[in-house]
Amino acid sequence: MSGASDAAWRLDWISRPAGPLRGTLAVPGDKSVSHRALMLGALAEGDSHIRGFLEGEDTRATAAVFAQLGVSIETPAPGERLVHGVGLHGLRAAGRPLDCGNAGTGMRLLTGLLAGQAFDSTLVGDESLSRRPMRRVTEPLERMGARIDTREGLPPLHLHGGRRLEGIRYESPVASAQVKSALLLAGLYSQGETEVLEPHPTRDYTERMLAAFGWPIDFAPGRARLAGGYTLHATDVQVPADFSSAAFFLVAASLAPGSDLLLRAVGLNPRRTGLLQALRLMGADIEVLDERASGGEPVADLRVRHAPLHGVELPEALVPDMIDEFPALFVAAAAARGTTVIRGAAELRVKESDRIATMAAGLRALGVTVQETPDGAEIAGGTVGSGTVQGHGDHRVAMSFAVAGLVADEGVRVEDCRNVATSFPGFVELANGCGFALAEA
Repeated sequence: MSGASDAAWRLDWISRPAGPLRGTLAVPGDKSVSHRALMLGALAEGDSHIRGFLEGEDTRATAAVFAQLGVSIETPAPGERLVHGVGLHGLRAAGRPLDCGNAGTGMRLLTGLLAGQAFDSTLVGDESLSRRPMRRVTEPLERMGARIDTREGLPPLHLHGGRRLEGIRYESPVASAQVKSALLLAGLYSQGETEVLEPHPTRDYTERMLAAFGWPIDFAPGRARLAGGYTLHATDVQVPADFSSAAFFLVAASLAPGSDLLLRAVGLNPRRTGLLQALRLMGADIEVLDERASGGEPVADLRVRHAPLHGVELPEALVPDMIDEFPALFVAAAAARGTTVIRGAAELRVKESDRIATMAAGLRALGVTVQETPDGAEIAGGTVGSGTVQGHGDHRVAMSFAVAGLVADEGVRVEDCRNVATSFPGFVELANGCGFALAEA
């Protein structure tokens, strides 16, 4: 796409100084839980009702894939899905490529799930997803007996059906919930046991949800083990509010003087909340209220009030538990007093964009001193200037720079923001409703 058509497709924002941020917010449902609820609901016996479903482009892409595979999915109301499960062996060949859009979670988990089917499948994605590495998933799956053709380790992925899968014990070289989940889903179709060991514990959404759907699984931080030969039973799922979406407001209210925000029913899976701990180390004032369980996941209300932040040397132990929240942390570090040092976050270089490079370049455009390293950055905080930054088609980068505009001298223009709809539809309206000054350019 080029010229006038490209300009028409692209969406730019201007975020101006504003605040204080006040009110009570309900951010959208958790994307990771929404993906997994669809997948397990599709493979279960019976009908599963999902409430709090994220109405984002990524999750809708996954729903469309299962519709192509012969699963009936109804939408009784916005944020709800009724999935008529077809059982573990009830999926049907699609006859055409399965388009995952921008959803890396969708593609990687589907690779594991489809590796054990009797039919061939081809997974494709948009331009951004087509640049994301898939060998980390395909190589261990091939050790299980799958046959997967790639474009030098990149999508599209062609999965050959009719393969006999054998469970393996896999010591993952990367801490990735997507890799772990892909292998566990393939393990449903495998002979014997599948066990995944991780260098650092990652999110256990798949493990918790498999248990909720009745599949025997043994898991603890850093490991998960299951055997094939069982049945998934339909269950109703209440999706908690997405911590990654709440993250932008936790940072924004911490930075904007006079702010006092309450975020309702946010998912607090312990493998997800590294940013909460990081912000507290920086001096943030965040209260966890009314802790409870929802659909097997811990949730709570979060009250965040403005507090002066200071730079920290981020403990590497927190990195796996906040990998999606680093763009927001970069902005918090830029506005904090002193220097923040980030190490052990090389995974950021293979997200929707190279998030270390994109955030560093954007912050430099706003006058912030940033020293990039292979696995992180050193950010000299203090003041954030005005300027134009690139969103690089990365939803989390775009929203993070919208937060930066709150405390910039005269505001920030953020170019290429359309992909925000993949994870946070309605972000602009919700942000402006609590005190942002965010508009289309």
